[in-house]
Amino acid sequence: MTEDNNLIEDELYEHYRFEAGKGQAPLRVDKFLMNLVENATRNKIQKAAENGNIFVNDTPVKSNHKVKANDVVRVLMEQPPFENIIIPENIPLDIVYEDDELLVVNKPAGLVVHPGHGNYTGTLVNALAYHFENLPLNSSERPGLVHRIDKDTTGLLVIAKTEWTMSELQKQFAEKSTEREYIALVWGNVEEDEGTIESYIGRHKVDRMQMASFPDDSNGAKYAVTHYKVIESLGYVTLVSCRLETGRTHQIRVHMKAIGHTLFNDERYGGDKILKGTTFTKYKQFVENTFKVLPRQALHAKTLGFMHPVKKEFMRFETELPNDMVQCIERWRNYSNSHEVVEEED
Repeated sequence: MTEDNNLIEDELYEHYRFEAGKGQAPLRVDKFLMNLVENATRNKIQKAAENGNIFVNDTPVKSNHKVKANDVVRVLMEQPPFENIIIPENIPLDIVYEDDELLVVNKPAGLVVHPGHGNYTGTLVNALAYHFENLPLNSSERPGLVHRIDKDTTGLLVIAKTEWTMSELQKQFAEKSTEREYIALVWGNVEEDEGTIESYIGRHKVDRMQMASFPDDSNGAKYAVTHYKVIESLGYVTLVSCRLETGRTHQIRVHMKAIGHTLFNDERYGGDKILKGTTFTKYKQFVENTFKVLPRQALHAKTLGFMHPVKKEFMRFETELPNDMVQCIERWRNYSNSHEVVEEED
């Protein structure tokens, strides 16, 4: 979800806090936590470290980090501790495909994938808990979820119905053998017909609600690769296809902003302002009207492909662009056909 198996959406919440004693000999943080956290497994602790959820003296650390005397060790997670309780809710699901092993759903805009800060009910997970029994839990204790996409991103998600399917699909996402194509409308004229964006993505140093692009893996940032291709130039905006090689939090939103093409109406990353175009009042009114037509970031998970864990055949699913994106694109298409685009200086 954005967009990988262990995506973080908003703020982090403290689940555990320990202070190493004065006599603490250097000890790996995973072993340190194993001794103190009830029912913890080393695998889960290592996974938490890998996801940047374990902090020593306010710095994210790897599982082999040595805890020393007087160190403060904290485990911060994306959801408050009490959110492991999932309340089943009768929320309709747009199921594209279903068999005994898995299902593929088409998520609408506004539907949060899992409970989190400010969204404790009314999520896709609440709907899954109502419609299906005994779904397997992922490493974050969320039933059925193999990956996720953001609240206001639309499109396809695969849900596992068995432990085996969960494990096998997670492997495919980790090994980058899945196919994930997103359609995005971005600000500006993307000059290169296609390209690849590579960087490390981690939490923004100042604004904790944002992710950011970094040149290396410092501060827990993770390597990310996005391949993009221009579909249509529409004057002051461009319609692009983005193919994910990795799936980091807000990956497309961060990568496109990093190359100067913020997603259209992406409030969190500044795309809800007029970033390209003229100063004419009529143009401003036109853009504000398109914001109303598409009141969210212009991003849709169009294509999802993976190897079926049991049938051993590659399955590819596609879903049409949602109506709000179609209307917005059509308005920009009409505008670009009837107005001269003024080249701007960088």
